[in-house]
Amino acid sequence: MISRVAAACAILISTCAIAQAKPQKLDTFGAWGVYSYKSEGRATCYILSMPTAMAPDHVDHGDNFFLVAPSPRPATGQVPQAIMGYDLEAGSTLTATIGDKAFTLAPQGRAAWTRREGRDVELVAAMKAGATMTLKARSRRGTETSYTFSLKGMTAALKRAAGCAR
Repeated sequence: MISRVAAACAILISTCAIAQAKPQKLDTFGAWGVYSYKSEGRATCYILSMPTAMAPDHVDHGDNFFLVAPSPRPATGQVPQAIMGYDLEAGSTLTATIGDKAFTLAPQGRAAWTRREGRDVELVAAMKAGATMTLKARSRRGTETSYTFSLKGMTAALKRAAGCAR
């Protein structure tokens, strides 16, 4: 578990290219962990979870995560992001489904984000209100994959992360 979280933190740091220190785990709420790192003397926090179920069973999925981090542009809020343990098929889309709401994420390498910033707010709101999220993706090799994430503790984790820089 610790190596998986460390890998996700490393990906987050390289993706954002802004961190100067190793992330530290601050707390756990249900299925979600709250992590902090310092950049230019300022603390930044994000929340991260791992899937509770993966399909198909016969493939090596690697380490997969879903995280919500602050936007580099503070006025735009939070950025939900999928980080996969494999390269995603170029030109494909990922679908995050919560209840009857579906959100499309656009992949780049091993990560994926919503296509429009406005959808970030909607996705985070749906995650707060939901119990589980299903994420469907296609690997660079064409393998269709599916992940289930528990949303238990997500709202509490977001509240904790929001106060970490204070």
